[in-house]
Amino acid sequence: MNTVLHKADTRGDANHGWLHSKHTFSFANYYNPERMNFGVLRVLNDDVVSANQGFGEHSHKDMEIVSIPLEGDLRHKDSMGNETIIKEGDIQVMSAGTGVVHSEYNNNPDKPVKFLQIWVIPNKQNVEPRYDQISLKDIAKENKFYQVLSPDKEDEGVWIYQDAWFNIGKFSKGSSDEYKINKAGNGVYAFILEGEVEINNEKLSRRDGMGIWDTFSITVKATEDARVLLMEVPMQLD
Repeated sequence: MNTVLHKADTRGDANHGWLHSKHTFSFANYYNPERMNFGVLRVLNDDVVSANQGFGEHSHKDMEIVSIPLEGDLRHKDSMGNETIIKEGDIQVMSAGTGVVHSEYNNNPDKPVKFLQIWVIPNKQNVEPRYDQISLKDIAKENKFYQVLSPDKEDEGVWIYQDAWFNIGKFSKGSSDEYKINKAGNGVYAFILEGEVEINNEKLSRRDGMGIWDTFSITVKATEDARVLLMEVPMQLD
């Protein structure tokens, strides 16, 4: 088993006034040659956008883009004709493929919106752009990981063009769950959304990240009430 630990306070920090973002991996003006990616997991940004502010229209190509609101509402508009509100408890996915233009704004007039922006390098290039969003409330479980993303469009959660599986778990203090790797050769990046946990004898706190590979499973134990995002991804870039 191999691991890499990224403590919350070692992430890149970008404060643009209207946007405060923490970058786990190199992004924009934050560059760290030792933190370019974790396998095909290329971007993990922890964003806080001020009231009535947001990202104006900008383009993407050949990237799987996943947004998970943690607090507040995010207004999305794109060149595919989608105009939606993404709320806490939702997950949004966009396959940029041959190219897409979109914007993301805080839909709240009086409070910030907090969300994770995640980019995964796809295993297919030049696909037709696509968009999807679902509520996770119907599939959420207590003290157990539940799947929110996979490569299979018929499976639970949203899907992307990559052999990746995302799971979320909400745990009460003292509870634990084992996560088994879906595909040999994949690794898992654990991101602690809230609380404190222990993974393979490593203590992790809010917004810490830990990558684990060359293993068949990991066990997450909550040492305090906690919420954890697991991102299983191929370790080799295609």
